[in-house]
Amino acid sequence: MTTTTSTQNRTAQPVAGTASFSKFMRVLDAIAGNTGAGVTIQDLSVCVGYPKPTLYRIVDALLAEGLIMNKGGQLFGLGPRLISLASQALESSDLRKVCREQLMALRDQTSETIHLAVPVNGAMTYIDKIESPQAVRMNSRLGSQVTFYSSSVGKAYLAALPDEAQRRTLIDGITFQKFTDNTLPSVQALYQELQDIEQQGFSEDRQENERDIFCYGCAIVDKNARPVACVSISIPLFRIAADRRQTYIEPLLNACKAISQKLRLLDIEA
Repeated sequence: MTTTTSTQNRTAQPVAGTASFSKFMRVLDAIAGNTGAGVTIQDLSVCVGYPKPTLYRIVDALLAEGLIMNKGGQLFGLGPRLISLASQALESSDLRKVCREQLMALRDQTSETIHLAVPVNGAMTYIDKIESPQAVRMNSRLGSQVTFYSSSVGKAYLAALPDEAQRRTLIDGITFQKFTDNTLPSVQALYQELQDIEQQGFSEDRQENERDIFCYGCAIVDKNARPVACVSISIPLFRIAADRRQTYIEPLLNACKAISQKLRLLDIEA
């Protein structure tokens, strides 16, 4: 009896260093989320809200470990060690390995860029990208994120969620921002589009995340019909085919169906 009580007390206590680790992760997330030349201490102060002395200590520690680097002029970006760790994690991803054959075939069939994305912290994160063999390609990169409401992968994921409460929770966390003139402006517009996606089985990004880029998306589901990832085809608008159904949509739907069947056989879930 005494042993049980002691164990419960130890379990209830917060893990030492958790708060500090969370601060480090928030700073890393803020740096990773910047796709420009880098971020300054002032940028980080505005983004995460920590005092500058605290940020200087965190940044110095991250620099020492190679997780971030100084890009010149007190601008900070992700460091080589973090990038290496991320690459190793992606290479060892079971989901990425399971999907790879179908993604390669889909790229070969459509001659366009294929993305594989999973939900992470209220957005969709690219964990694989198969480049188009054609001259004009996408500027996206592994590890970059796109929103639920402006991307085909994000909308496909939301539409595939069987749990309405989970979907509503994710949508309630969205702050709508216009990336182009076509970006969905509101929760109401998003819900209307999700109804269309549920009926047709695929999603569209009609230059909503990036100008002159059109995307089709579809969800991959596990044995419980829960979405675990989404696949997209990204096409520069100037070369989009006239017969979109046969050229992009049917191959995409077939690829996602094949991957979903493979996941069920391997018993891989979300």
